Amino acid sequence: MKSTITKLVLATPLVFCAATAAQADENFASLTWGQTSNNMQKSSALNANLNNPNFDSVINNETTWGVRAGQQNDSARYYATYEYISGSNNGLKLRQQNLLGSYDVFYPLNQSGTQVFGGGTLGLVKLEQNGSGFSHDSNISYAAGLQAGLLQDISQRVSLEGGYRYLRSNATVDVAPHGAGSLGKVDLHSSGQWYLGANYQF
Repeated sequence: MKSTITKLVLATPLVFCAATAAQADENFASLTWGQTSNNMQKSSALNANLNNPNFDSVINNETTWGVRAGQQNDSARYYATYEYISGSNNGLKLRQQNLLGSYDVFYPLNQSGTQVFGGGTLGLVKLEQNGSGFSHDSNISYAAGLQAGLLQDISQRVSLEGGYRYLRSNATVDVAPHGAGSLGKVDLHSSGQWYLGANYQF
């Protein structure tokens, strides 16, 4: 697992460098807001010991905040993103943090600055389990996914966008009562996020 994470960390800057084709790039920064839902997979031991707990409902349409920074030109952009999500339900609590590198290609729809975008993402996910009555546990794993959406220029330097991103991961945490052994494991299989973003070029 460590070697996989190391390869991803090393590969992300290479993706960015490959994206700097012959056009002049401009810096940009963004704030994003969205809603994330997770697909959690549980071990058979966890289902047996906790009577099939509903971990999918812990992060279900939870508010997600993010910050991004990167570079773009008329045809594409590449950027790094940090995001934070947390949720709780019936004594179960999860926290998720994403550190991602993404590359998007633009396709203009009209002369008014409306563009469709689509691309891919690589990065890391940190999953933490800290439910009531359970010992804290965390794990860092890879993330890989795709995103697409619509971007609209508001002025020469400001744009707004809306999109959807799907991420796959395998971050796994133990669920164990305080002072006791593990009852089983829960795995973050995938995340889906609808989001809105405001971008500023500088």
